[in-house]
Amino acid sequence: QVQLVESGGGLVQPGGSLRLSCAASGFTLDYYAIGWFLQAPGKEREGVSCISSSDGSTYYADSVKGRFTISRDNAKNTVYLQMNSLKPEDTAVYYCAASSDGVNSDPRAMDYWGKGTLVTVSS
Repeated sequence: QVQLVESGGGLVQPGGSLRLSCAASGFTLDYYAIGWFLQAPGKEREGVSCISSSDGSTYYADSVKGRFTISRDNAKNTVYLQMNSLKPEDTAVYYCAASSDGVNSDPRAMDYWGKGTLVTVSS
């Protein structure tokens, strides 16, 4: 059974950090680009970051450039999103997703989705 499971969300104060993890089971991540998406209440899901399956190329939304870093450990079948200098506007449910179509910020291009982890940035 193909599964992506996110973890690492929680409540953090503005300026703080969190590291999200996306663990795959039932398939290997080696051949997929992995993306992180967020969905805030009442808003559409949007791409945050994505990393390629092979050459390490990445995508970051302008809103997170310089603050978030995506990485992958294929040996652990896991992708990470390090989030620093968090802001209240980063509050959302964060999803990871796998795409066989390369680095992408379009949710419609993703083949598999996790169920999400909630990140709340508040004092």
